[in-house]
Amino acid sequence: MLGLMVKLPESPIGRILPRRAATAIDEALADTRVVLVNGARQCGKSTLVAQIGSAKGAEWRSLDRAATRQAAAFDPTEFVASSTPLVIDEVQRVPELMLAIKEAVDTDPRPGRFLLTGSARVLRLRSVPDALPGRMETIELWPLSQGEIDGSPDGFVDAVFAAGPELRHTSTETRADYVERITRGGFPEAVARPPRRRARFLDSYVADLINRDVIQLSEIERGPEMRALTRLVAARSGQLLVPGTLGNELGLPQPTIKRYLGLLEEVFLIKRIPAWSRNLSTRAVGTAKVAMVDSGIAANLLGLDAAALRQPSGPLGGLLEGFVAMEIARQLTWADQRIELHHYRTKDKVEVDIVLENRRGQVVAIDVKAASTVKAEDFRGLRHLADRLGSDLLTGIVLYTGQQTLPFGPRFRAIPISALWEASSTGN
Repeated sequence: MLGLMVKLPESPIGRILPRRAATAIDEALADTRVVLVNGARQCGKSTLVAQIGSAKGAEWRSLDRAATRQAAAFDPTEFVASSTPLVIDEVQRVPELMLAIKEAVDTDPRPGRFLLTGSARVLRLRSVPDALPGRMETIELWPLSQGEIDGSPDGFVDAVFAAGPELRHTSTETRADYVERITRGGFPEAVARPPRRRARFLDSYVADLINRDVIQLSEIERGPEMRALTRLVAARSGQLLVPGTLGNELGLPQPTIKRYLGLLEEVFLIKRIPAWSRNLSTRAVGTAKVAMVDSGIAANLLGLDAAALRQPSGPLGGLLEGFVAMEIARQLTWADQRIELHHYRTKDKVEVDIVLENRRGQVVAIDVKAASTVKAEDFRGLRHLADRLGSDLLTGIVLYTGQQTLPFGPRFRAIPISALWEASSTGN
């Protein structure tokens, strides 16, 4: 039997946490023929679509099962023929299904026909035909946000664009609390485990991802080189991503490094944060920065546990910046405003860690500091941008590990990092 009625899987943390993407998926199914939930393995896609599919009486087919995969490849048209909504898990494993789904929804254009999941950026893979323009909406699902774990609002992005420098937040979090959050990460299996067992899970996760998804999807045979590259990228969290430098360290040509980085991004292991300039200065650097999608994976790859990162001299800065960037990236998938995430750096090494810009050209600029105190010079890059943007800069913020919101001029604030998940969309 290929198809089963959807059965909700058990949650590794003992309860199924509400996901903010659920609303977007429900809305898309109401008016779109095909909805794809795309994201990292083990981030909760199957659990989420099982909840939604169960409520809609959908039939479930997982391409992780060998027999199901073989049937899909043998006769894609018959495989997708269904009078009820159909959930297909890990659709990237049989790319031929996309053309069959196109034929099915062109014949019967009712919304909500197919709910798909993918553990790779499905439409970027060379083996997947671009079959569904105008027929499919893609919703990205990341590992759990801090707000999803805590049951808090996760509304910073909308709040800061609404309130600007009037946003206020008081925190009870300490530097040690942030370290615990970074090493825990957001994968449900990792959240549920004590530190030693979490490390085992994260080791297996990265190994399986490279051996199974990266190598199988791309037909490469250099697993050890991919693993070495992954560790190098983790060590550069929050830094510029320069393929030539990585190639020199690994003894690989730059085109190979670029291809490997693309593969790591396709399977949601890393995220590139593009440079931002708006042609303000010919001295702006165009190189992207990189963050690991999950901070727990980044820390584990570097062999850094909470005790190491709690040390005053511990290498917390880059991991903390990557953690903040990815919490914001998660929020951008559900924020009311449509906002782009960038970084800014000049050839003179004036930089801003995170630049958020909405479609009206309004900007919120953010620097991230691992310190619990903030000084005026910590706003150097933010003031540099303010001089060039004028009124388009709504506010410049230093997110730090202290507990109070502090003013540093009319448009500049130091705000506790926990505002990211504790602020509500109407401010705090």
